[in-house]
Amino acid sequence: MVDGLDRAKRSLEGLATGDAFGERFFSISPHTTPPSELPAGIWRWTDDTHMALSIVEILKTYSHIDQDALARAFARRYQQDPYRGYGAGAARLLRQIALGADWRHAAPALFNGGSYGNGAAMRAAPIGAFFSDDVKRAAKEAQLSAAVTHAHIEGQAGAMAVAVAAAIAANNPHPSGTEFLREVLTFIPDGTTKSRVQTAVDIPADDLDQAVQTLGSGREVSAQDTVPFCLWSAAYHLENYEEALWWTVKGMGDRDTTCAIVGGIVALSAPDIPSEWLKRREPLLAERVKQRR
Repeated sequence: MVDGLDRAKRSLEGLATGDAFGERFFSISPHTTPPSELPAGIWRWTDDTHMALSIVEILKTYSHIDQDALARAFARRYQQDPYRGYGAGAARLLRQIALGADWRHAAPALFNGGSYGNGAAMRAAPIGAFFSDDVKRAAKEAQLSAAVTHAHIEGQAGAMAVAVAAAIAANNPHPSGTEFLREVLTFIPDGTTKSRVQTAVDIPADDLDQAVQTLGSGREVSAQDTVPFCLWSAAYHLENYEEALWWTVKGMGDRDTTCAIVGGIVALSAPDIPSEWLKRREPLLAERVKQRR
């Protein structure tokens, strides 16, 4: 029987692989690269995975989101490896926490009321995986994880939506695409993120252009502009990780983050993550430590 931590680790693998895959397409076009030709070289993951590693670490240690411990883990990892593509606001916040600032005061001070960026959503799928037997709790724990860095309700709503989507994906049988989106909607607080997910319900599964134009695909790097597209993309590709990621990256926008979110969700419902993709992806830190011994 698969337990919550094993599911969270599987989600992390999917998230990291999606993150690293999407990052490659900032230098090449997914529209001119056939699926039979995977990006060359080692796929290096970004801050999306770096922060998700802390999420899984805290779930493993506490079996819930301990916000103070999570803040310390975020700051520690940032100090160890700050060149993972962190945004300016996140980097400033994590430096403050590392120097002893309380996240309860520092996070709301960002951007005059807190961040509504997509950073809390990009790392939330393993939370949904861990609490997949209690979707309501998955949403609550995701909100707690988001608040450490994203005081704005939209930033928190994005994380809650992704965690809920991951929890639903981890359970069988899987709902249809529209049913999937409607189930997620019931756990998202009112606001722009929820409104756009509602809009996504009516976008046909094969209309990528309409989805990008109507929902956004992360160009604004906000939860509102990223999460609805990711949920729409995942909803119609729950059974095939590879197809889900190729479909998502063609939406362009914030490619590493959209692919990280979708990868973390679909890894829980698809039969597998392609072995060739895992080989190309840069190892996770835990794997590196093991290799050095």
